[in-house]
Amino acid sequence: MGHVWEFILHALNDTWPLLPWVLLIYILIELLESKANLQNANRFNGKLGPLVGAATGLVPQCGFSVMAAKLFERKYITIGTLLAIFFSTSDEAFIILLSDGAGAKWVLPTLGVKIIVSVLVGYGADVAMRLLGRNQVCVAAQTTSKSEPNTTHEIFMSRYLEERQIGDVCPCGKTHGDTVWKKYILSPLLHTLQVAIFVFLVNFVLTAIIHTVGEAAFSAFMQRNRFIQPLITCGVGLIPNCASSVVITETFLEGGITFGSFVSGLCANAGMGFVVLLKNTRKWKRNALLIVCTYAIAVVIGIIGNIIPIMA
Repeated sequence: MGHVWEFILHALNDTWPLLPWVLLIYILIELLESKANLQNANRFNGKLGPLVGAATGLVPQCGFSVMAAKLFERKYITIGTLLAIFFSTSDEAFIILLSDGAGAKWVLPTLGVKIIVSVLVGYGADVAMRLLGRNQVCVAAQTTSKSEPNTTHEIFMSRYLEERQIGDVCPCGKTHGDTVWKKYILSPLLHTLQVAIFVFLVNFVLTAIIHTVGEAAFSAFMQRNRFIQPLITCGVGLIPNCASSVVITETFLEGGITFGSFVSGLCANAGMGFVVLLKNTRKWKRNALLIVCTYAIAVVIGIIGNIIPIMA
């Protein structure tokens, strides 16, 4: 029982310093989300679609993968742009890295790898579709008027969520209320507490494992199995919940996985995007193929990353 309390205290000590920073970042995200003017989906069309999609997906908020899935279903974007957004999405990972003193140094390398991979996968998918003779006809989204939603929050609430009443819970678990209190205080606070619980649980489990088998033995085991790690992290990344990105990020920060395995898990972490696609049961073959391809490509990225010394 004494060891359990040690694990709890260790996990708490690793968790509570993150909370103020996580809360501040979530408040800033809400402010940016409300001011970022997308106007329409046209900027995701054309030759720059995968590039714009990759840059957009890097923003740590729940709406973009859902938005991408909806736009793809309505033929506003190509499959390449969809995958570019999915591969660049990282859910809570950047928030945790920024909130962790030692983890902040990994933000720029992760951003760099994610944007390169997302752009390559996006353009590669579109080229593959052309070579296969699959013509992707994108419907031009109509330009919005002043009375129509312009900001990412307005578009997300009015066009891409199926439930529109104030206070409805997004599939990501985040409440998107319209009042200032709900939007800028309550929603970030609740999301911070949710992330804190996930971080605490992951730290508790990792502390218990490391204490039981020994830190040296644990590190040696993970190093011996670094080429198997992407198979696991990418499987975790496919789980449509912010807990998956928390598990991957915290395990990386604790030294449980390599940087290559960490990035590959985040590449597979498309959030709620796949859930939106899976609702279209008539396209189950297409959806299954997208999931399999995402997993396979992400695993390959992890294996390649673990071969490169700087990432391994």
